[in-house]
Amino acid sequence: WVKEVRVGKGADAQRYVVTLNEAEARKDKADRQAIIDGLQTQLKKGDKALVGNSAYRRYLKASGKTFEIDMGKLADEARYDGISVLRTNARITPLQAVIRYRDLLQVEALFRVAKASFDTRPIFHQSDAAIRGHVFVSFLALTLAKELTRLCQEKGFQPEWQPLLNDLDRLQEATIEKDGKVITTRTHVSGQVGNVFKATGIALPANISELPPQT
Repeated sequence: WVKEVRVGKGADAQRYVVTLNEAEARKDKADRQAIIDGLQTQLKKGDKALVGNSAYRRYLKASGKTFEIDMGKLADEARYDGISVLRTNARITPLQAVIRYRDLLQVEALFRVAKASFDTRPIFHQSDAAIRGHVFVSFLALTLAKELTRLCQEKGFQPEWQPLLNDLDRLQEATIEKDGKVITTRTHVSGQVGNVFKATGIALPANISELPPQT
């Protein structure tokens, strides 16, 4: 559910987009209830150790020399289950604003993937051209990764990037020349490589192939 709210008047008005995700609301409620169930169990054993636990502490209030569950805090927190708020000045619909924000979150996640899975190292640029080149190469890698993920999902599986990259590194081809013959052989296919090649519609090279003698 998406709703636009404006605070203020005229040109100075702030535009907010409020969203309610019912699935996220149920998750928030379940997570909080799990904490409360654990808290009630621990309170029966004594409350001193609970004060140092940040997950428990925010639901406690002092009652004389002891602590008890703060029901007012629970009710106040429950009001915001599944709710998020964006502020934007973009001239787009509220739904488009939410979708663009989620796209941004995905981009940030993909850049984390690029650093971790693609083993990229820190690069200290000395010029704007180098920065543009770095961004372009990173974007290209992420685009290819996203497209490969889509093709694999259509075939019913999700590639694990680091193992896949390791398997691809081990996929090599060698050419041997002997007695006038030229033989090409490749290493054994392991892990997800075979499935990924099938998903992309690319045929693996033959295990062994013989080329005509070179003249």
